[in-house]
Amino acid sequence: MIKTLLIGGFISLLAHGIGNGQEISAQAVNDAVTASISDQPAERSPQPDPALVHLQVLLDRAGSSPGVIDGLPGENLTKAVAGFEAMQGLPVDGKPDPEMAKRLNDDHHVIGPYVIAPDDAADLVENIPKDYAKQAEMQHLGYTSVAERLSERFHMDTNLLKALNPEKKFIPGETISVAVIGAPRTGSVKRIEARRKSGQVIAYAKDGSILAVYPATIGSEDNPSPIGRHKVIGVARDPKYVYNPKLNFQQGKNKKKLELPSGPNNPVGTVWIDLSEPTYGIHGTPQPNLIDKAGSHGCVRLTNWDVEELASMVKPGVKVDFRD
Repeated sequence: MIKTLLIGGFISLLAHGIGNGQEISAQAVNDAVTASISDQPAERSPQPDPALVHLQVLLDRAGSSPGVIDGLPGENLTKAVAGFEAMQGLPVDGKPDPEMAKRLNDDHHVIGPYVIAPDDAADLVENIPKDYAKQAEMQHLGYTSVAERLSERFHMDTNLLKALNPEKKFIPGETISVAVIGAPRTGSVKRIEARRKSGQVIAYAKDGSILAVYPATIGSEDNPSPIGRHKVIGVARDPKYVYNPKLNFQQGKNKKKLELPSGPNNPVGTVWIDLSEPTYGIHGTPQPNLIDKAGSHGCVRLTNWDVEELASMVKPGVKVDFRD
């Protein structure tokens, strides 16, 4: 099992002289390798680090999700390293080392080309209002731009996508650089653990091995998640969202029940995994960059791509253990 992590020593990677502050490019990310590791906290830079992008992509396609691939140090990256260590049976400390790097690295590029298709620019909406009452008047809570759609498809932060493609207009026909994320995880999940303090969801196979690890927002101080064992009741894809202030929470000045349309910018994202505890579920989010950085209303929130992957591996009856 993954131990609760002490998130204090951020990862500092030096890759052939590549580090924070250097201009990012597809070649720089693909050429980056783990050359040395420091236990000292890395200086938090607003600029993505090619070596960290490289590491995040490898972890993502190995089944230990870093959440949004953004090239920045932080808790979600440390947890993803720890998740991979646990999956591999290595000592769990959340710090890359030569043995972990040896098992993680492969011969495939982590950044590759993608030609923007006409469908990528279809069904966009002008904006998503914050007010649920205004969202309820819309037909679809879709993407607001091609860049937003492709960022989610390739598990990337929109700022990183744009930084890798500074001269692009994100229109059909353009070739852009994106993360090479690989195929979604497959298998049959027997049990799920939602760990509130460490902000993790861990999916286990029947034999007890770890199938996947995800960073998660699990409840909040005002709306804690239900401790104990529950079960998966079913999965709803592209769900509508029913807002009921009497059962859930108060959003703005809305005091009436509202039904919000489906879409990736729906409050519960693209998937709802319904749990046996009434009104609780595991779901997506319209703000993947805030996973485990802002509280939820009691439920378990993952990125849309992570919850889609998890949903493909669960069936009704799967046990869900909420732990502190």
